[in-house]
Amino acid sequence: MKHAILGAGAIGGLMGTALASLGEEVILIVRPEKHAGYPRTLLLARPSGTLTAPVRAVSRLTEPADVLWIATKTYQLETALESIGTVPPIVVPLLNGVDHIAVLRSRFGRDRVVPATIAVEAERVADGHFVHHSPVRLNVAAGGEPVLGTIVARLQELRFICQFIANEQTLLWGKLCFLGPFALATSASGKNMGEILGDTEWKAKLDTALAEARAVAESSGAEIDPAKVQAIFDIAPATMRSSMAKDLGAGRRLELDGIAGPIVRGGARYGIAVPTTISLVATIRSLASG
Repeated sequence: MKHAILGAGAIGGLMGTALASLGEEVILIVRPEKHAGYPRTLLLARPSGTLTAPVRAVSRLTEPADVLWIATKTYQLETALESIGTVPPIVVPLLNGVDHIAVLRSRFGRDRVVPATIAVEAERVADGHFVHHSPVRLNVAAGGEPVLGTIVARLQELRFICQFIANEQTLLWGKLCFLGPFALATSASGKNMGEILGDTEWKAKLDTALAEARAVAESSGAEIDPAKVQAIFDIAPATMRSSMAKDLGAGRRLELDGIAGPIVRGGARYGIAVPTTISLVATIRSLASG
């Protein structure tokens, strides 16, 4: 298959390297100013070893491809989509949050967009050089299994933990119920996972934020198993920090609305109080502005 990947950050680079290492053809769509000097070989450092794979970088997709994987930040999506001149038959977004699905379906059509989530601690070290420190969990909407089943199965050869999920709300909120509270707590506190779990006050804030996110998710039609959310925490490295916390520390723009917005707006929509989430958002806004 030919895979086009929109977004050359940590997630796009991870997916591009993994797919290309399996012998798939990969086109990486990068910003125009990066195109001329972008490396022709991708490198992914991971706990089980290093992968290298060839890649072809373009600044605009103008040729047919079988799948378009979208791995931008939520706030980059609208601008990034301008580089898509030819739309593949399947579009698989790996963005955080839930609101982007409606945006993409209004643009490309409902049946073309196959929601997916990826959970991993990863970062871009340099152009073409990526690293991930935690297990990779890839969940895909069941509607994409006829087309993506084979390649998803092959990704498991690289120790990806993969699953097709029938309920799209469960798919999307299943990640957000972990990511939202985790990103907010690590960003607001400046602590990593282990430090939060070892701090009584911050552990209580994390637990309350998790309960708030789960209540909104279930009102949105998701089926959330608290044990599965807890299992993610159980296998996560104690040193893990969210990408939002890293962005905050580096002074970069935050995905605050994309990650926390659905919980806050959902709380208002369904009459669910989410005071801890709102408080954490306010703290992060203050830190970012200061």
